[in-house]
Amino acid sequence: MAIYQAVAEWSTDLTFYAICTVFIAFIAYCLYVRHIHAKYDHIPGPPRDNFLLGHIPTLRKATTSDFVIHDRFLEWTEKYGPVYRLYGFHYVTIVVTCPETTKEILMSPKYTKDPLVYKRIFNLFGLRFLGNGLVTAMDHDVWYKQRRIMDPAFSSSYLRGLMDTFNERAECLMQHLEEIAEEGTIAKMHRLVNCVTLDVICKVAFGVDLDLLKNPDSPFPNAIELCLQGMLHYFRDPFFRLSPWNKKKVQEIQDAVKLLRTTGAKWINQRRKAVENGEDVPKDILTQILKTAEELKVDGEEDHELMLDNFVTFFIAGQETTANQLSFAVMELGRHPEILKRAKEEVDEVLGTRHDIQYEDLGKLTYLTQVLKETLRVYPTAPGTSRWLHEDMVISGFKIPAGCSVLFSSYITSRMEKFFKDPLTFDPERFNPNASKPYFCYYPFALGPRSCLGQTFSQMEAKVVLAKFLQRFDFSLVPGQSFDIKDTGTLRPRSGVLCTIKHCLKSTS
Repeated sequence: MAIYQAVAEWSTDLTFYAICTVFIAFIAYCLYVRHIHAKYDHIPGPPRDNFLLGHIPTLRKATTSDFVIHDRFLEWTEKYGPVYRLYGFHYVTIVVTCPETTKEILMSPKYTKDPLVYKRIFNLFGLRFLGNGLVTAMDHDVWYKQRRIMDPAFSSSYLRGLMDTFNERAECLMQHLEEIAEEGTIAKMHRLVNCVTLDVICKVAFGVDLDLLKNPDSPFPNAIELCLQGMLHYFRDPFFRLSPWNKKKVQEIQDAVKLLRTTGAKWINQRRKAVENGEDVPKDILTQILKTAEELKVDGEEDHELMLDNFVTFFIAGQETTANQLSFAVMELGRHPEILKRAKEEVDEVLGTRHDIQYEDLGKLTYLTQVLKETLRVYPTAPGTSRWLHEDMVISGFKIPAGCSVLFSSYITSRMEKFFKDPLTFDPERFNPNASKPYFCYYPFALGPRSCLGQTFSQMEAKVVLAKFLQRFDFSLVPGQSFDIKDTGTLRPRSGVLCTIKHCLKSTS
């Protein structure tokens, strides 16, 4: 009996000590948070929602509602100026819209990507996701080695050779739209262009034909959608995974990550065998991924995972932003008949009735280029990027202590009257070759050494698809639909851009 009593007393003591330890740790952490915040409280910014959580409740609310968080950032910029601070626990983010600082930081390789942001998408709910791929690599030397190896797959000579694929996949969309026009049904443009851009990246990057317009049951579009949802929750809601109500959604996201990485492993192994058998293989992204391992002269488990990191990176990034840009462009053209008329006239002048678009044609479609650039100004599909401040810095007169993230948002600066007159007005003339150019406040593909490798690829593809569409079809937006933005991490049209379409009244060849 005495033994049981001793054990009970001992257990009680352990519980008491554990509670005391947790309480002391909590108090210590609160003091640490207060210390960190005190270093940055001289910088203007919105009041915290909560002492410990900082501004996380605002981010969580935006994630679960129809509100676009970037609009709140824009409001805060207009209220607090070109530099302000946000808190989340002990983590500090400085939002900057000053062009000079944007240039200084983004154009320099010494400012690394924010490790607390990009390390979060190394894994996604416990599964390796983007890992150490080209977008997420923190170390400049590691990134540079990968970028140098990938460059040939995006050289101008190689991109010229992709015109046949761009034409081919865009023609598949035109044929599908012809059926919709004949049937008199509604064209859901975002879904359709999403199929095309995913088809293109799979064909030119990995040598695989998905033909999603004919195979709508493919699991890949939904897998990408789930991964984007997962990243959004991962960034803005640290408590998402802890909720039992989200268990099913977390599992779906994990299954999506597994599907993409399993598919990547399968396609990489098929290409590796083709190379070993001496078969001719294209100089595409998949070949460059294999070349990475060959040049580094390593083939361990981590190197295999790195190849999959880059596969998933290009699989998602290679289609998502282009599809969103095309959808927004169609939406704005439908809302502005005078701009649509001018764009169609240019397409007719350059192409006539010729369906095959040549590389040389792209440079002649100057107004269409302006339309696409203006689309990315109003709707930057990847709205921002961040860098880590590893040394003290003065920004707009404020001393910013080292050890924080600096957020740059093309969405914010592109919608500021300070930089663009009547910023919410869709006006392609802003990008007329003779117009004055914005100074480090328009960067939909980021800036400097870590700018998007695929931006030329993306804009070539967008121009081919949009030119063919305007050449062949007249369209109007279905009345009553929303023109709002849906924030999925990337930005897309909430309505999906619903159109009624019909054949243009002119001869075709």
